[in-house]
Amino acid sequence: MNIHTYTLDTLAPPGRGKPARPLFTVSPVSRPIHRHIALVGNYLPRKCGIATFTADIFEKLREFHPEVTVDVYALDNPREPVRYDGVAGTIRCDDANAYAEAARRINASGVDAVWLQHEYGIFGGPDGEMVLDFVDRLAAPLILTPHTVLGDPSPRQLEILRHLVRRSSRIMVMNRHSRDLLARHYGAPHEILDVVPHGAPDRPFGRQVEFKARLGLTGHTVLTTFGLLGHGKGLETAIEALPAIVAKHRDVIYRIVGATHPNLVATEGETYREGLRALAAELGVADHIQWDNRFLETDELLDQLEACDIYITPYPNLQQSTSGTLSYAVALGKAVVSTPYLHARELLADGVGQLVEPHSSAAIADAVNALLDEPQRLAAMQRRAYARGRETIWPRFAEGSAQLIEHAVTPAVRPAPVAAAPALGAVLTMSDATGMLQHAIGIVPDRGHGYCLDDNARALMLMNLAENIDPAERTRWRQVYASFVQHAWNPDVKGFRNFMRFDRSWCEDIGSEDSNGRALWALGQTVETADDHSLRFWARRLYDIALPHTAAEGSPRAVAFTMLGAAALLRAVPDHAASREFLVRGGEFLHRLLDASRRPDWAWFEAVLGYDNPRLSQALLEAGLALGDQRYLDAGLDSLTWIAEQQIAGSGQFRPIGSDTFGHAHTHLPFDQQPLEAQAAIEAAAAAWRVERGPKWHQHANAAWRWFFGANDRGVVLADLSTGRCRDGVNPRGANENCGAESILAFQLSYYSLIGLMRGQQSDSTRDRSASEPTQRVAEPALHT
Repeated sequence: MNIHTYTLDTLAPPGRGKPARPLFTVSPVSRPIHRHIALVGNYLPRKCGIATFTADIFEKLREFHPEVTVDVYALDNPREPVRYDGVAGTIRCDDANAYAEAARRINASGVDAVWLQHEYGIFGGPDGEMVLDFVDRLAAPLILTPHTVLGDPSPRQLEILRHLVRRSSRIMVMNRHSRDLLARHYGAPHEILDVVPHGAPDRPFGRQVEFKARLGLTGHTVLTTFGLLGHGKGLETAIEALPAIVAKHRDVIYRIVGATHPNLVATEGETYREGLRALAAELGVADHIQWDNRFLETDELLDQLEACDIYITPYPNLQQSTSGTLSYAVALGKAVVSTPYLHARELLADGVGQLVEPHSSAAIADAVNALLDEPQRLAAMQRRAYARGRETIWPRFAEGSAQLIEHAVTPAVRPAPVAAAPALGAVLTMSDATGMLQHAIGIVPDRGHGYCLDDNARALMLMNLAENIDPAERTRWRQVYASFVQHAWNPDVKGFRNFMRFDRSWCEDIGSEDSNGRALWALGQTVETADDHSLRFWARRLYDIALPHTAAEGSPRAVAFTMLGAAALLRAVPDHAASREFLVRGGEFLHRLLDASRRPDWAWFEAVLGYDNPRLSQALLEAGLALGDQRYLDAGLDSLTWIAEQQIAGSGQFRPIGSDTFGHAHTHLPFDQQPLEAQAAIEAAAAAWRVERGPKWHQHANAAWRWFFGANDRGVVLADLSTGRCRDGVNPRGANENCGAESILAFQLSYYSLIGLMRGQQSDSTRDRSASEPTQRVAEPALHT
């Protein structure tokens, strides 16, 4: 995006004044940085304020910031069909599938951000709750503009807006009151809230005479109210004020411009408008009112406002946070008499307009007469309004919008070579004499959640692979983690316990199937990789004790983890019959699951995606390699190709299946993204490369590795090589700052899987060259983030 050298506070209108210092800086660029956003909301030609506002965003960004590409997704009401031109898509507001399809298309388009216009009544479901599933499916940063921020919402309204706030990367409001209310009642962090006033036209000041002549109003004083007519606009109060105004100023004409609200027409026709006409006749002021029963395009609306001397907004609802026509009237230099609703209270402060109490025709009459009685006072208020309007003209609005987008957009990722293994400091900080603690608050270990078998099994696997540790230290920590695994075995129930309190008491007699499978995987890997014969003997013994009590059916991940352990053990002990038998039974189980669940668009083992997804494919690949079974190899490659495609964004970056997906059939949601998925993707890709040489699996593994270093949907760096820490994942707002054991170990183990893959590739390359080149020492590969 083009980085302009002016600020929202000091921007001079085009051609006037000189630019000020930048509001923010990014890396210097010599050309505009292109941004691509999806804009979602009501849209013209639908007749409503949000449709006009959405169109204004589109038009003004195109005019003043052409480097921002905007795809419009228009909400469509089938009860009031309209034809949309030039939009990227429409979303039927009452169709849940339409929201899901729109989110899929938006994600596939690779937009940098999604800008959502929110009003409770424009989305489907009670209070518009269908918007929630829609935003949950969006991967790009969400910019939210809530057009109504209620001070006293219903419980459902409160939860809907709170959910939207939690999903938002930036929130744009048009007044300070809404900003403060969102922070106070809806949990919005102050740092993501931006006040961008409603935009307004930049037209010359003081052209009433010219535009009155166009409307045949020469010689008249013109009062105007504009907007869709409906109960709650306060027009009765303004009409009731006319007799007192006309008694002193016979030349006054009150123009009520705007069609009756379509929803009101659908329920009661024009009864409301006819009632207003009857009231005017009863009060004897019918000849002083002109009705223009149309929804005006913006240019014609502005022309009519230019003919106005005093603009009146008698709205009784003092919680109204935005009025586009009020912004227009002020920017055109019109004196305004208004009730003190939120937008008016802020925009008309400091004498820019006259605020009057609601439901008071006398207050309106007194304010209007006071201005008309003193032409100099009226002119002074008009000049103050025009000056205030310079702060909201379209170039400023467009600049505020462009900066809003820039603040929300994921920053560019800078590649950095990595040639050294992650430091083990973070692993050891999380460990004590008992084992590795589960969780952390920030970077500080959290003793309150104790330990678990899953993490200590992973930690043992890491100690078998780590290359940057003193041998004595390696032995010490392998003993700690192995001791935890040993103590987790419960001979009474023939299974492993998982969760242990900080006081070393167990929380259960037996842990989950998945934790038991991971323990067997760690034992098999220890037999294969440990350089200590005695440790390998221990691992083989406990493995042989536990394996007969492990089912080859049940939890698919438990079966897959155990299969990975069995494959590792077979590589060390090729004649281990129990491991070979488990691979056969487990392979058949996974193969049956895949056949039973497969659909044309769903080549997966289950209807629901869970955690550690690529492990299922990896287990089939390892079984196929160990057993020489081509069926398992084919099924493993096909399913891994499918899940890999689901985890690559339109932009090419890695997008792991989010934990929000759990429990949702035949779908996947982007958040929260966790390091475990990146590790699984890398290790499964390494297994696939052993079956199917070629660049694609190396590319996929590298994409998952780069995810740790900012090539993700929020551009946040999760991992630190110098400390070995890794944050707990990516959520809609950015990084989860906690650095728990699972995340640290996933990062650490990912490195060794990737380095192993690259060494394998180099070995292949060396063999290919050996016939024609002398043997050379191969340098350690560099991993690129």
